[in-house]
Amino acid sequence: MSDDRRVLVVEDEANIRDLIETALRFHGFQTVAARTGAEALRAVRPPAGDRRPDLILLDVLLPDIDGFEVCRRLRAAGDDTPVIFLTARDTPSDTVTGLTLGGDDYVTKPFSIDALVARIRAVLRRAAPAATAPPPAEDGQVLRVADLELDEAHWTVRRAGVEVELSPTEFRLLAYLMRNPGRVLTRAQLLENVWGWGRDGNPQVVETYISYLRRKLDPLGPPLIHTRRGVGYALRP
Repeated sequence: MSDDRRVLVVEDEANIRDLIETALRFHGFQTVAARTGAEALRAVRPPAGDRRPDLILLDVLLPDIDGFEVCRRLRAAGDDTPVIFLTARDTPSDTVTGLTLGGDDYVTKPFSIDALVARIRAVLRRAAPAATAPPPAEDGQVLRVADLELDEAHWTVRRAGVEVELSPTEFRLLAYLMRNPGRVLTRAQLLENVWGWGRDGNPQVVETYISYLRRKLDPLGPPLIHTRRGVGYALRP
């Protein structure tokens, strides 16, 4: 399947970088490469008239600043270009660190090129909410559970009348919980429907983002997100 979107490949090892670029071009993507974190930051903000990347494949271990710091700087500057981390480091703490900093996915080396392409396409689909959004809620794309209100059309959340700032991933997770009020959703269901991951997804990511939501919502009223131990989570009054 052809895809003309542009992927920035940030990798300091030339053989891996060339392999990824060749494979992505075979699958119809356009590519641009960077060897260091500094080059990556410049490539994300090209001169006027040049095309920005639609997604960044970002190695964590780079010779100058690491990939985590590159992602942190991008998000701090308000840049929401999707990021997939590439790394040989596969500890749960590293995975959660990358996703917490604003990464969209985390792929460990060695990896299958076909699996990598599938993850790229899944992240690009999630990054286009207008094209992939669920059917509008009957009440005008506004979801309500108790005193919690989520406006899918304007990407805003309020609890007890107070606006709550959420990251894009937090927003998608809360929206999915609110579209299934009272239903216990397994971690696998959340990984598949919010992150677009299959069975190889890390369930700790779900736990981490549930804790982020609780930290922002619980100070404004009684807890709404409930844990069914060993199963998953449900949102209900």
